[in-house]
Amino acid sequence: MALNNILSVFLPKDKIFYSLFEQTAANITEMGVLLHQFVFETDPNNRLTISKQIEDFEHKNDELTHKIFTELGKNFITPFDREDIHYLATAMDDVADYIHASCKKMQFHGVNPHEQGIQSLAEIIMQSAAEVGKAVMQLRELKRPEKIMESLVRINSFENHADNVFDMSIKNLFEVENDFKELIRKREVYTIMEVATDKCEDVGNVIETIIVKYA
Repeated sequence: MALNNILSVFLPKDKIFYSLFEQTAANITEMGVLLHQFVFETDPNNRLTISKQIEDFEHKNDELTHKIFTELGKNFITPFDREDIHYLATAMDDVADYIHASCKKMQFHGVNPHEQGIQSLAEIIMQSAAEVGKAVMQLRELKRPEKIMESLVRINSFENHADNVFDMSIKNLFEVENDFKELIRKREVYTIMEVATDKCEDVGNVIETIIVKYA
């Protein structure tokens, strides 16, 4: 039996959800760091290694999301509304999916990750993922929501900044890119990266709803 499974036996059933969410949050935070490393890495072989690490974390998050849904189906005692647990798990899974997709699309299309817009969005994704991690790690302290709200405000600010970076990057792309196929490839990468920041904001919105209900 794996260590996590052994520990889950001794956890109060409502605490299992916190543990699973915290593991997911730690993975998302690390995925943000890895994506940032990916777009600044100059060696293609090293980028391939990093992309594999991101993929592995995405698979781990799929497993954690499945565990959350399984626990939700068999436990009556939950730390907050079952609906909100489902929403939060889904929103966090989406963040992991879009971070992975950002890296995957760059690899698949052979898009140069060293463009300023791509690197700027990767920086924002890393910062947003870190704040998602901080907010989720503090869910056990719902009666003291101030620190959580600070992270939520920052997530919202990062998403607004990502919108601006995306708009300017697409404008610049249409002005300087003469290869229509390359333009489409790059625009797809930019779009997926921008959506990743939207998904971080979705996590923040779910957490804010939980705070309003329980803090």
